[in-house]
Amino acid sequence: MGQPDKPLLELNGAPILSYVISRIKAQSDPLVLNVNSNQERFTKFSLPIVADSVAGFPGPLAGILAGLEYFSSFSGDCDQMLSAPADTPFLPHDLIRRLAAEKAVTGASIAVAASNGRSHHTIALWDMSLKEDLFHALVVENMRKVSTFIMRHPHIIVDWSASAHDPFFNINFPEDIAKAQALMQEI
Repeated sequence: MGQPDKPLLELNGAPILSYVISRIKAQSDPLVLNVNSNQERFTKFSLPIVADSVAGFPGPLAGILAGLEYFSSFSGDCDQMLSAPADTPFLPHDLIRRLAAEKAVTGASIAVAASNGRSHHTIALWDMSLKEDLFHALVVENMRKVSTFIMRHPHIIVDWSASAHDPFFNINFPEDIAKAQALMQEI
């Protein structure tokens, strides 16, 4: 989109990220942002900010690892973590509840959101116990694909295709802003 801080683009007068935060905060607390550059631009959200611990900006897996590392410092209260990209303003209100329920029933280590025949690998609930294996996959194996890491572990795909709109719609192109604004009127 020609914009390095896409989550800060405005949607109906507010940054896209503010919608993501609102949707998740209603379901879980605490939250943390994974930001690798221009961190000062994100301080207005009053959330902790962590950068990737693996050098070279190796992609979304490094952001997931940063979250697992951050939450592993909590004293035993945290056994799983939700990851979600900052450009998905319509996350379901029952996202964590449904992912956690399916994870618990199946014993999976990872529950991945899906819609319209597509898995959204970065929208997932992760066991905290995956931290060391993820570090090894990134640093030793040079793994970069989220889906490849997920396939190594017991996982469950949780589908939201019955929704009237795609709750995992993400904003990638300038025309997606107009689509998102139209969707906001329908929701």
